[in-house]
Amino acid sequence: MAKKKVNIVNLPEEITEEGLKMYGSTSYETQIAILSHYLHNLKGKRDVASGKKRDEIIEAIRDYIEYKRQYDKKNPIWDNVSDEKVVEAADSPLESDLFADFFSIPFPAPKKPKFTFIDLFAGIGGFRIAMQELGGKCVYSSEFDAQAQKTYMANYGEMPFGDITKEITKSYIPDHFDVLCGGFPCQAFSLAGRRLGFEDETRGTLFFEIEEILRRKQPKAFFLENVKGLMIHKGGQTIKTILEHLDKVGYDVVPPQTVNAMDFGVPQHRERVYIIGFRKDLHIDISKFNYPEPQTTGKKRPRFRDVMEKHEVSVKYYLSNVYVETLIRHRARHEAAGHGFGYEIIDTDGVANAIVVGGMGRERNLVIDKRLTDFTPVTNIKGEVNHDGIRRMTPREWARLQGFPEEFKIVVADASAYKQFGNSVAIPAVKATAKNELKLLGVI
Repeated sequence: MAKKKVNIVNLPEEITEEGLKMYGSTSYETQIAILSHYLHNLKGKRDVASGKKRDEIIEAIRDYIEYKRQYDKKNPIWDNVSDEKVVEAADSPLESDLFADFFSIPFPAPKKPKFTFIDLFAGIGGFRIAMQELGGKCVYSSEFDAQAQKTYMANYGEMPFGDITKEITKSYIPDHFDVLCGGFPCQAFSLAGRRLGFEDETRGTLFFEIEEILRRKQPKAFFLENVKGLMIHKGGQTIKTILEHLDKVGYDVVPPQTVNAMDFGVPQHRERVYIIGFRKDLHIDISKFNYPEPQTTGKKRPRFRDVMEKHEVSVKYYLSNVYVETLIRHRARHEAAGHGFGYEIIDTDGVANAIVVGGMGRERNLVIDKRLTDFTPVTNIKGEVNHDGIRRMTPREWARLQGFPEEFKIVVADASAYKQFGNSVAIPAVKATAKNELKLLGVI
């Protein structure tokens, strides 16, 4: 049996199970992050790295080539690549034929960027698409989740650096970028979670990584995103602490505001807090910053049918009759207890609930779709496929609910895709807000 062709975002199981650690002292992800960031941040056709940086680039190229030799054996380009060729590629990478994977992407940076930004807690790049569409170039990205890294690489040709709490990860952040973007982890402040906030050392305190980067790098501005529960956590003390810390590292902060994605062209009721700030020495009058007015209201508001799959979807998205009965009983128990939990079927002429990570993110966004013609299960289910047309939304429908373009590549299994889109920002709302910020900053 012929070996399946593998590229750098389609990683073999024998590698992924070991955390992608292959060659040298650093992980495969870190080596590809070094190489991909280097390639995408060149200022011209030739941008020779020197010293330790050049040594890192050469090591990353060698390991990349060795990986391609092993898992792309049918392509003769990887046979007998000499040391001279590696050095040549390091010195003039844009003229090398070794790096097609990094540039065959749907979302390249603008050729003549108006500003630069970094993408922290990047997920699958919702911030990146919004900022690129406004003329920005991403010069650094960081994302801890390996599956999200894979999706990010497939769409932007860049492997995000990993754990931002590590000094080695922060050491690759460049100087002199314009805007720091970050949807820092929100579970610690979510209304649906335990709401431990800064007491949650694994998630809540990740805000302090942003604070540290702002202190060190002093970009002109920042744009942060979080759940609306942040505003009322601990009676407002948490957001007050965040604003005090941002002030101390040198930023004038616009009063945070909750913005709803459904007001900006997507049929999803998704409220998120935006925090905008400008470096104090720029003397920007933050009173002149205005959050964007709703762009889609009333009759103009989009409906779920606008993002619904145009054709029949796989039977795997349809619930079994046993599972439907379980959901009905679960909802009845909660209603009897006075709770509002339980499944919900969305009217196709209505607006979806917020898509979130976890089973209930899908179960509160069920739809009726009676186009199914073959009820033969393709997965192991209890009972039979229901004949009422009740199904989950597809990952592509979730992508559309967040404003991702159709050409966005979904390269992971459904379970990971739901998680990635549920964790993402809503692109149209972020773009509309960032546009006002960048105008006030004077870069667009």
